[in-house]
Amino acid sequence: MWPYWLLFLIPALGALNAARPGAAAQGAMDVRWSAGWGVLLCLLTLVIGYRFQVGGDWGNYLRNFFSVRGATLDEVLAMGDPGYHLLNWLSVEFGWGIFGVNVVSGLLFSAGLLHFCRSLQRPWLALAVAVPYLVIVVAMGYSRQGVALGLAMLGLVALRRGSVAGFVLWVVLGATFHKSAVLLLPIAALAATRNKLWTLFWVGLITLLAYFLLLADAVDALITNYLDAEYQSQGALVRLAMNAVPAAVLLLWWPRFRFSGADGALWRWFAILSLVLMALLFVSPATTALDRIGLYLLPLQLVVFSQLPDVFGTAKANNQGWVALVLGYYAVVQFVWLNYAAHAYAWVPYRFYLLEGLV
Repeated sequence: MWPYWLLFLIPALGALNAARPGAAAQGAMDVRWSAGWGVLLCLLTLVIGYRFQVGGDWGNYLRNFFSVRGATLDEVLAMGDPGYHLLNWLSVEFGWGIFGVNVVSGLLFSAGLLHFCRSLQRPWLALAVAVPYLVIVVAMGYSRQGVALGLAMLGLVALRRGSVAGFVLWVVLGATFHKSAVLLLPIAALAATRNKLWTLFWVGLITLLAYFLLLADAVDALITNYLDAEYQSQGALVRLAMNAVPAAVLLLWWPRFRFSGADGALWRWFAILSLVLMALLFVSPATTALDRIGLYLLPLQLVVFSQLPDVFGTAKANNQGWVALVLGYYAVVQFVWLNYAAHAYAWVPYRFYLLEGLV
């Protein structure tokens, strides 16, 4: 499992050696990419895209891939999650195999994640926070939802810059890979600080349209699978608690966090929704549905924990002790998941397709 630890150590060392947050700490976002972040994008894309028989749904994704063989383009676009099936179809047509699907999926996820991290005060620390669950479990286990989340993170950066239209565009694109991303659209209306009624109107309209185009046909199946069957998700309590903890920290110490107007409204709603999902877990038997919705709130962990050293540490200092504390917490999360999670066997050992013939 050393590749997983290498993935964690690279941003962890970057976080420990990073200079004190500068302009970004005052609310300005610096999302320019250096060569180093470009290399990191390539590395992350390759590790995710060329994983071999890694992830609990590896067999299901293979079946998805073979299901589009011989289908016409019209038939592919009529399938559920058309963006993901189109990617599979293109990979079949061009002879890229399942790795063509996984590499493109890995690239879309990684681009969204790194762009989002670059928009935060401590991008290296945010990336280290993302590795144990968002990268290893979600991106390598739930390919479709990983792409949807990566595109949604591009949308979140747009929304933080005040572009509601940009957020809606990225989220709708993400919903073509996993229809559940539609559930994120109302966030744009909730987080709006200007023209709230107008934003509520047109975002509501787009949400309805996306619902009927992408989600409506699958609602019966989702209700049957997730609600009527009371489908239980092992570990849902732990995963939702991982969102609930930063949500509680954010709301309890709200004045200490530095957000602009729209940015603050956005993360306050993320925190409230995280706590609502946690509360619903104790009264609803459909833990899988809550667990899947909670995946879209994972960016809250990156926002809160990457700010923690500056919220509780000394002003205008590196606060490396707090950085080490956050890294230690997520190192424990990764250790426990890789060694004790019920389905960790599907991720361990990590296998890299391009080296399969050499070892």
